[in-house]
Amino acid sequence: MDSYTQAKWDKAAPTFDLMAGRGAEKRWRPFKVELFKQMEGRILFLALGTGLDIETFPAGRSITAIDISPRMLERAQSRIAAYDGAIDARVMDVHDLLFEDDSFDQVFTSCTFCSVPDPVGGLRSLRRVLQPGGELYMFEHTGSRYYPFKIMMEAMTILTSRFGPSMNRRTVDNVQAAGFQILEVNNLFLDVVKTIKAINPA
Repeated sequence: MDSYTQAKWDKAAPTFDLMAGRGAEKRWRPFKVELFKQMEGRILFLALGTGLDIETFPAGRSITAIDISPRMLERAQSRIAAYDGAIDARVMDVHDLLFEDDSFDQVFTSCTFCSVPDPVGGLRSLRRVLQPGGELYMFEHTGSRYYPFKIMMEAMTILTSRFGPSMNRRTVDNVQAAGFQILEVNNLFLDVVKTIKAINPA
């Protein structure tokens, strides 16, 4: 377990809902609903946090969810209990997943790989527990290739990475570097907020 990262997110837990911003949640909700409606079979949801995404999950699913922060999951309990389905939430580090190989049919992430310390390593860990042909669905914010956003996000990361996410991640490249096959990338705001669909090649 990465104790530094765990402590960082435990510290952020009491104010996380405020930092995430209800405006942002409302803005991106339709895109998350559209992405998460693909959920079926054995599902792993990475970085559940305080459970803000739960209200965008389709009803009736059985979902295994993990987060590195026990304080985040404590705050998620009421949302977990209110979900019309089953969520098994566990404290776990994506770099050290305690699941057998090929345990899941699908993996979902939501604004997660801006914060994973070793993003390619974390994605390789997900590949291990995802069956061959299994699907990876991601809602993520990433760095930008375009001026002046690229420079701005590089500068912001110096500060934001100390208490939360990095703003300059090259997540699409990282997904490919981890061995996934990219099927689809949809840019929702410039090239910064996007959805990614990929598969674990057989």
